[in-house]
Amino acid sequence: MPVQNIPDLFKAFQKLKVLVIGDVMIDAYIWGTVSRISPEAPVPVVNVKNREKRMGGAANVALNLQSLGAEPILCAVLGDDEEANIFEDLLKKRNITAKGIIRSKDRITTIKERVLSGSQHLLRVDSESLEPLNSSEENLLSQKILELIPEVDVVVFEDYDKGTINAQIIQDTVERAQELGKPVVVDPKKNNFFYYKGVDLFKPNLKELKEGMNVNFEHSNQEVLKSQTQLLRERLSCKMVMTTLSEKGVYIQSEQEDFLIPAYKRSISDVSGAGDTVISIAALCMALNLKADFVATLSNLGGGIVCEELGVVPIDAKKLEVEAIKHNLQL
Repeated sequence: MPVQNIPDLFKAFQKLKVLVIGDVMIDAYIWGTVSRISPEAPVPVVNVKNREKRMGGAANVALNLQSLGAEPILCAVLGDDEEANIFEDLLKKRNITAKGIIRSKDRITTIKERVLSGSQHLLRVDSESLEPLNSSEENLLSQKILELIPEVDVVVFEDYDKGTINAQIIQDTVERAQELGKPVVVDPKKNNFFYYKGVDLFKPNLKELKEGMNVNFEHSNQEVLKSQTQLLRERLSCKMVMTTLSEKGVYIQSEQEDFLIPAYKRSISDVSGAGDTVISIAALCMALNLKADFVATLSNLGGGIVCEELGVVPIDAKKLEVEAIKHNLQL
């Protein structure tokens, strides 16, 4: 039964299951205060008040999907280390299945540690493995993906260029999803940019679009944006390309139509994780076969909402629903 209005849409989200393939990580935060400079070097001394660990990367997409009412299944590779134990504990606390997770002794689990004082981001320390998967890891991950596709409504690639995704995994996944009529949506990064052939929705940001197409232009040049998006869409043979334009909104293009959706005015605190929110909302809309302009508009609205929060946080579904009604979004 097709959804008729916004409340129906959010109820429909709760019936969806989503496979999220990509690079997962731990986002670690050290919160503190600064009152002096170190005598050892000209750097601030942070007096730690709180520490927190959250699921990040592709796992933040899973959190967004769960917050929207859907059931996410993560497919990813962790190291065989203490950080992997922490990550799986975080999954358990959020009641997200680990059945798509693989561990490898040849990798480390990615962790991004951020040091903050008030709203000021002082430092980030990354521990990660950027090597591509070895053949054993690739085979295990691919097998997991192919086993799980039949039970989901939509497939999401969340690529952070950490080595989990490669051309073969993309090809095998897209072919299987197409056989089963499951839409595939992509949040790309540079390394695999042109491997995502035949997907349903490809979502770069403007920087990624320009780097991928090897062009430079102002975001205000709508003709170049339109022509480069068309070239990209044709090169990938994908149904839709949706480019996020930061404070300028979102541009979406299909073979038949295109829309430039302006951003909603917001008090921006932190843009971290906004792309994860956008792809999560878009994926659920694609699973329900909604129109391109609505996909872009609701995703754009959700991305703006999370930018009002400090740090990487998932979307508040009720707040998104209320704002969608307030702005009179039409399905």
